[in-house]
Amino acid sequence: MYVDLDGTLIKSDLMFESILILLKNNLFFLIAIPIWLLKGRSYLKLQLAKRVQIPIDLMPVNKEFHEFLQKEKERGRKLVLISASNQTAVEQASSYFGLFNESFGSNNSTNLKANNKLVKIQKLNNGESFSYAGNSSADIPIWKESAEVLLVNCSQSLEGKIKTANTRTFDSAPAQFNKLLEAMRPHQWLKNLLVFVPLILSHQINQLDLLFLSIIAYTSFCLCASSVYLLNDMLDLKSDRLHITKSKRAFASGDLPLATGFLAGPLLFLIGVLSALLLPHSFLSVLLIYWLLTSLYSFYLKRLFLADVITLAVLYTMRIIAGSAAISVQTTVWLITFSFFLFLGLALVKRVTELLNLIREGKQRVEGRPYLNTHLPLLSRIGKASSATAIIVFVLYITAPETTQLYSSPLILWLICPLLMYLLFRIWQFTYKQKLEEDPVLFAITDRIGQGIAVICAVLIWLAA
Repeated sequence: MYVDLDGTLIKSDLMFESILILLKNNLFFLIAIPIWLLKGRSYLKLQLAKRVQIPIDLMPVNKEFHEFLQKEKERGRKLVLISASNQTAVEQASSYFGLFNESFGSNNSTNLKANNKLVKIQKLNNGESFSYAGNSSADIPIWKESAEVLLVNCSQSLEGKIKTANTRTFDSAPAQFNKLLEAMRPHQWLKNLLVFVPLILSHQINQLDLLFLSIIAYTSFCLCASSVYLLNDMLDLKSDRLHITKSKRAFASGDLPLATGFLAGPLLFLIGVLSALLLPHSFLSVLLIYWLLTSLYSFYLKRLFLADVITLAVLYTMRIIAGSAAISVQTTVWLITFSFFLFLGLALVKRVTELLNLIREGKQRVEGRPYLNTHLPLLSRIGKASSATAIIVFVLYITAPETTQLYSSPLILWLICPLLMYLLFRIWQFTYKQKLEEDPVLFAITDRIGQGIAVICAVLIWLAA
């Protein structure tokens, strides 16, 4: 039996895994990779193999097929691992799994895929019948010559194309669109509603033309944010696979091919930028700065102590600035300052929650982050101080002359203060009781009391106006 590696034995693709590891270690290889690719895929894989050590032990495995191979090995069947991945990586995988009699991969000149792989198998097999396990349309020429066809991790459309009597199916692939949508994190689009804040606070929400501009701004931000979520998840494969819940993410689990991420990420960004062209140029400038900062966060800033949470607070605040740029209104310094401290506190809530989970699991370090369990007291103090500062800034905001001029009954705004205090310190209480998800957005979606307070605050702003 000849067994493919990428997508078949393991769910992921070692070439794309290697590219991500290389770029995460040194972003300047972004220039070298296209040059290597011009010399052929086999050459690219060779250069990657020279520079990257693949964590085979963390690769997601097609469990049903893996168990089948173990049983076949026990029966004494000869198993051969044959893959388009570089020979070095294939040998490493073969050694780790301990199932194969021989292993063959691509070399400097030959990419062992499709017809090239078929020729290699026929040469190795001396014209005898063989079985072949694969997962992609590139394997169709090999299946046509196989005595036994093993379909592993294949889409329903591909399974429908292979109609032979001696066919077995393992680990059918989930619907790719659903997994892509999941990786785009549509629940995180809730954050982008902040672009509507300037429209609401400037009391122009009844202006349909401005509302339309804000909707375009929201859509553009959602698309660009999702492009970065895909990038972030692909760069975080190692740490996500070591995490209890994040290991279930589409890329980390192998349910969504990395190739899809490499295609969908830039496409989402491009569509987001094109939609931003319908808005004032200042909005596009803010959007591009936001995208660059989020990309820098994914590659580097997330690994810096406190710089990661400060960056997150800035990114939240930039959504409000973008909303102002979309409708050409001026954002007050008070609103920007309030937003920064509010979201700095919430970002620290997330880090404190991660550390509490870390202590519960008996670990010392958050994988892929610069935090130890000993940092918990410091982060808690900074987080609560940030939340308190946000409340103080809100008081200064509603008493500022430029604010009171916008409202016919500005005193009503004072009723928001106790509600805001209750909401923020309730979140901190839930954090210490470990009733909070690591992602505050998921908590906000399910927290009916918090949603009720938000509605009451909106009503109070309307009454004050």
